[in-house]
Amino acid sequence: MSLVTVSLGSNIYPDKHIRLCLDALEDTFGHLQISRIFESEPVGFKDSRNFYNAVVAFYSDWSAGELQAWAKQLEIAYGRTPEMTKCSPRALDIDLLTVGDASGIVDGIPLPRAEITQNAFVLQPLAELLPTQRHPSCSTPYATLWQRFKMGKQRLWAVDFYWRGRWVSQADPQPQTAQAR
Repeated sequence: MSLVTVSLGSNIYPDKHIRLCLDALEDTFGHLQISRIFESEPVGFKDSRNFYNAVVAFYSDWSAGELQAWAKQLEIAYGRTPEMTKCSPRALDIDLLTVGDASGIVDGIPLPRAEITQNAFVLQPLAELLPTQRHPSCSTPYATLWQRFKMGKQRLWAVDFYWRGRWVSQADPQPQTAQAR
């Protein structure tokens, strides 16, 4: 069994689609560790709605290829099609971040995912969820990577999110901005 982390994103009815994704993950893989849910301004998108983002961790004995195929099938079930452009609105985006300590190309998938160290909407929830866990390539704890992270123009803030009878996330009193860090 390996610890698997995935990032979730949605900017089409994000409350609904993040909930549906969490349902599918828990129904398939069992107990989940879930970060707070963050709203973020789109990175690389023009004239797009804000995203909801989260990171989820769970244990699985599935291969990276099996995990990736499952995630892509779920995205397709909620309207994502192969011809959609990279920066188009989406009901659901599931990205495989890590599978245990795998590093390199595994089943044709680059692991760990480069976005971990590039985007606040991935690194902040990951660092909060698994602060002492070490990045598979550089062996630096996620909390340390987050402390060193330069926000630039990226903005994100935690939102209230209730799922399966419990609060997963509650809003920050003030959003994170480049000036606040």
